[in-house]
Amino acid sequence: MTRYPLTWLYVPGDRPHVVAKALAAGADVVVIDLEDAVAPDRKEYARTATAELLTEPRPAPVHVRVNALDGPWAAADLTALAGLPGLSGLRLPKVTAPDQVRQVAVATPVPLYALLESALGIEHAYAIATAHPALRGISLGEADLRADLGVRADAGLDWPRSRVIGAARAAGLAPPPQSVHPDIRDLDGLAASCAHGRALGFLGRAAIHPRQLPVIERAYLPTPAEIEHAETITEAAAADQGAQALPDGRFIDAAVVALARRTLSLACRT
Repeated sequence: MTRYPLTWLYVPGDRPHVVAKALAAGADVVVIDLEDAVAPDRKEYARTATAELLTEPRPAPVHVRVNALDGPWAAADLTALAGLPGLSGLRLPKVTAPDQVRQVAVATPVPLYALLESALGIEHAYAIATAHPALRGISLGEADLRADLGVRADAGLDWPRSRVIGAARAAGLAPPPQSVHPDIRDLDGLAASCAHGRALGFLGRAAIHPRQLPVIERAYLPTPAEIEHAETITEAAAADQGAQALPDGRFIDAAVVALARRTLSLACRT
């Protein structure tokens, strides 16, 4: 069964000692950030330190978020990182058009992930999601998106969230992870936000501190009742592959069975 990543831990690229700790924190993916987390006068150091770290494979998958593709640092980031054996993926910030993805894909043979952080990016979500076979996922950058849209209440982002989830699935990509919860002390708020994101269709979440990882994983793993329900569905489907009603009256068909199998795939992590 597919093992879906649930936790994506961001860490500043100009702090190698923090990166080393992040690699041992238990996240499914460590994302070294060369963009928002790094001051302009530290960009070159962050790039060099990250390239040195990735000259050999790492114990956890490592992605790098490069600088904005239309800015002054992205070209040097991509040149420094191309072909490094420790690099598992590139996260492209502030993507607004499919051509941006295609240009990186041609120059850098590594899985790509596009971050949509503006109204224009949201409008082009499906075109970006289908831009190139190297693109493996899309997700939101909600801090920039809030500023672009002028959103003040969290509910104001639910439409862009659903738009990105729908575009990803229509393109055959994995369900997107949620954007970060910025308050690292507010674990109850993080859990509630994850529950809402899971209900919308997200799968997993980006984090900015290791203490957030178990909260995210617990929120996105299926409950014992969900596992039992999924097992009942798959057992019934194995006995009769057509649409049917279970003894308790619940109707199942191919779509219900597919969701049950994904639930069981996630349950295998425990």
